[in-house]
Amino acid sequence: MSNPTTDSLQLLDAYWRAANYLSVGQMYLWDNPLLRRPLRHADLKPTIVGHWGSAPGQNFVYVHLNRIIRQYDLNMLYISGPGHAGQAMVGCTYLEGTYSEVYPDISQDEAGLKKLFRQFSFPGGIGSHVSPECPGSIHEGGELGYSLSHAFGAVFDNPDLIAACVIGDGEAETGALATAWHGNKFLSPATDGTVLPILHLNGYKIANPTVLARISPEELDDLLRGYGWTPHYVEGDDPEVLHRVMADTLDAITEDILNIRRRARDEGDTDRPRWPMIVLRTPKGWTGPKHAGGHAIEGTFRAHQVPITIGKNDDDALRQLEEWMQRYRPHELFDEQGKLRPELAALSPEGARRMGSNPHTNGGQLLEDLDLPDYADLAVDVPAPGRATAADTEVLAGYLREVIRRNADRRNFRIFGADETLSNRLAHVFEATQRQWTLPTAEHDQYLATDGRVVEMLSEHQCQGWLEGYLLTGRHGLFNSYEAFIHIVDSMVNQHAKWLKLTAELPWRKPLASLNYLLASHVWQQAHNGFTHQDPGFIDHLVNKKAAIVRVYLPPDANCLLSVWDHCQRSRHYINVVIAGKYPAQQWLDIEAAKAHCAAGIGCWDWAGCGTDVEPDVVLACCGDVPTLETLAAVSILRDYLPDLQVRVVNVVDLMKLQAPTQHPHGLEEAEFDTLFTRDRPVIFAFHGYPFLVHRLVYRRHNHGNFHVRGYKEEGAITTSFDMTVLNELDRYHLALSALQHLPELGREGERVREALEGKLATHRTYVEEHGVDMPEVRDWHWTS
Repeated sequence: MSNPTTDSLQLLDAYWRAANYLSVGQMYLWDNPLLRRPLRHADLKPTIVGHWGSAPGQNFVYVHLNRIIRQYDLNMLYISGPGHAGQAMVGCTYLEGTYSEVYPDISQDEAGLKKLFRQFSFPGGIGSHVSPECPGSIHEGGELGYSLSHAFGAVFDNPDLIAACVIGDGEAETGALATAWHGNKFLSPATDGTVLPILHLNGYKIANPTVLARISPEELDDLLRGYGWTPHYVEGDDPEVLHRVMADTLDAITEDILNIRRRARDEGDTDRPRWPMIVLRTPKGWTGPKHAGGHAIEGTFRAHQVPITIGKNDDDALRQLEEWMQRYRPHELFDEQGKLRPELAALSPEGARRMGSNPHTNGGQLLEDLDLPDYADLAVDVPAPGRATAADTEVLAGYLREVIRRNADRRNFRIFGADETLSNRLAHVFEATQRQWTLPTAEHDQYLATDGRVVEMLSEHQCQGWLEGYLLTGRHGLFNSYEAFIHIVDSMVNQHAKWLKLTAELPWRKPLASLNYLLASHVWQQAHNGFTHQDPGFIDHLVNKKAAIVRVYLPPDANCLLSVWDHCQRSRHYINVVIAGKYPAQQWLDIEAAKAHCAAGIGCWDWAGCGTDVEPDVVLACCGDVPTLETLAAVSILRDYLPDLQVRVVNVVDLMKLQAPTQHPHGLEEAEFDTLFTRDRPVIFAFHGYPFLVHRLVYRRHNHGNFHVRGYKEEGAITTSFDMTVLNELDRYHLALSALQHLPELGREGERVREALEGKLATHRTYVEEHGVDMPEVRDWHWTS
């Protein structure tokens, strides 16, 4: 264990003062960055915004982590969990030199400091939280609650990596963070890296005290130990004392981490360790003004944002700001050119050991292509449409099993899910791997091991956060979920979409593997779960995001699912949502036809109706597996009753094909769209989700006024699968009736068919309520060409 000298701790304190000075300057200053002359009102930004409260504590952590990285040659990244005070990480990466390497115009001199200050929280500059523009960041500072989840995701399969995660005490009150402490039960000390949580207790949120800062020390200690951690406490407000305590604490913790790794890797100790963590208790706005504007500031909620408000002619407040900044003694920290003095710059790690330059924080640099199987080898044999039956996700599971096998040595692919991998019919993956789990096991447990490619916890937040951290550090994976419950991570996918959008605009950020969702147990397959499990609205939520990022696929059968998933697994920098069924169902396309259909994303199924060379009387379109089944059944009904009726069948795999090409890069060209859907014929569209989404996507199209969309209408309970479609009027009978409704030229013949179909619906209602199953003509129906 090292013992830092008093002189070395004084240097650390000077470096910390430099970081704090930059944190204040970024909030306030427009000019005069080194206070070469007395401050004037003209030196201030026209609008002063930002968050000071947690900045000095974060700077304190960053400086001390730099020391142990150098002392022990650690591979470490830094995650800033508190919501704002983004200037802390910006300033620290500037001091270590990374920021200027990424942005050469923000140079290591007075001119560079001026630009650094001006850009912060300013139009055309950078935000007030840790954002993608900041090197070293994998975590958007505005997304409270997910920092610790991201940290665990980052260290899976990264055995040498330490993710130091600063957790704000306000952030710690969120449900996602409160659950994230349990990630230590899934981390293998032999094959994974280490998460070092640093709970920063500064006492306040925006306007209220925080829970963890106000409970007794004994209760807090019990809580953290109950979660399975060994907490170490660094508390106080005297910098001279706290530098020594923090240095000694980090030395002890580092030795503990290295010993845990050694016992696991060299001695085969498989027992779950109690990993160390730090509780850092310092005043909110530490080292800032004690009072301002007639109020106490340091150590109160008023330190959260801008501590000193300076009016246009408020010279007293201006002088107070100047006195505050001068207390950091900038003349001792920066040389005549405005560069950090050499003895302080030497305290930073070098090269890729700098936390701002750690390659894991720019995961695209480390990303390797997966070795993927030929999905055609796993395809369902479909001699003709409707002549084969398969469970779509079960077929996909065979593909995923092979992905796991072929990439076992690379350890760069994982499946995350909320205890639903088996339920979603992905059991074949367990022929190649286990679930990762480090707690005790019992006799009848299944598929549990200390090392596995599947990670399951009944928390969608953790699954999402783990996968995001895994992807952001250069690996591949997927999140499988029940469709209705993926909404739990709506706000998380929002932030990831924003991250992808912004990083795509930064040339130094390299593309990541796509975030792939497999949503099964979907709205039309909830016969035993009922209304609570019915919500197809995640796709509505997702299509609000930037078109360059979002992709939505609804394959109609297993072979199409294989083709779509292979494409998604190879893709980069997207959010792909794939919705698929898990129960045995009729299969429509052989593998070659599926490849062609999915490559096009949309197509006319000539084998089911008239082709594009024939003018249709009506177009029956479908998107989703159950809507496809019901559409084809409706076609067969119309064919039986009205053999001369020209019906065109259009199937949509890539939902964004519906949108105009000016709105989405996948959008079908106008001429192609008109060829499929015509300009003037009725289109009965059977859709997997809420009907309005289709209208929204096609509203710019020529024939939009003739689109009649049927989908989920918030109807359903404990009933049969077919009755679910009837209750929402997506079934074959309602689809056929809708076609008749918009073909008034059929006259009496159409009326005769309508009466027959309404009779079928009445018979269905009586039958299903009496027998509890669907009518034989529904259960036993198969497509015949």
